[in-house]
Order: sequence, then C-alpha cells, then structure tokens
Amino acid sequence: MPFLSFTSASTALAAYLCHYTKKITGTERIARRNTRDQVYVITYYKEQAQQLAEHLYYPDCLGLDHKKANAAAIQTWVRPADMRIAPPRRRWTETDDRELLRLNDPAAAAITLDRTEQSCHMRLWRLRTGQTPSPTR
Repeated sequence: MPFLSFTSASTALAAYLCHYTKKITGTERIARRNTRDQVYVITYYKEQAQQLAEHLYYPDCLGLDHKKANAAAIQTWVRPADMRIAPPRRRWTETDDRELLRLNDPAAAAITLDRTEQSCHMRLWRLRTGQTPSPTR
C-alpha cells in the first residue's frame, strides 16, 4: 500500500505541511508529536499519497533520485476492486460529547448523532476514562 510521510521537529513546519497538503488532497491531518522521538510524523496513504507524490515530484523536479523513484512507484498502485473507501472522518464537537454523556447509551446516541454505535461506544469510554477531556458546560 503506498504511503508518503514527512518528519519534522518543527511545529511551524508540521502545521504548515498539514495546511498545505489539505489544499492538495482535501485530507485533514492534525500534527502531533510522537511519543518516542517527540517529532512530527505526518503520513498519507493510498490515493492521498499518490496526489502528494504527483504534486511534489513533478517531472524534472529537484529531488533525490531515490525519493523520485519512490514517488514514481507510488503512482503505479491501483486500488483493488474489493477495497472499500473509508468515509471522511467527522470530528467530535463539545455539543456531541455533551449529548453522548447525557444519553449515556451508545445505541441511542448513534441514532441521535448520526454515528455508528461503535464510534459512540469508544467516544463514551474515552470521555469516562479521561482519555479525552470532558466538554465544558
């Protein structure tokens, strides 16, 4: 499966990269430092990797030969017919969190919030265990 990743210790560079690549791919990324090295590793997969590789490694661009070869290899990938495309992610809002906590039932919340029951179950667990901050009142 094709991927393209960027690594940086700079917060400004990581934030700009997320902003810039969203313009190209339409895919939102939030820059977070990894635990081990405290650097940002921002990765794109499949069609988004192809879009970025095509944009960044255009014909006769200035780049390392092995990077240009990897970018060319990414372009040869074709999504298998039986591989589904994941729907775009919807971020949880404080309003969603408050409603989920109020209902306290993943099945009921799934209907109300138009999300999957599993998504509501995991978010409720994260809110209850402190993995995600509780919404302000």
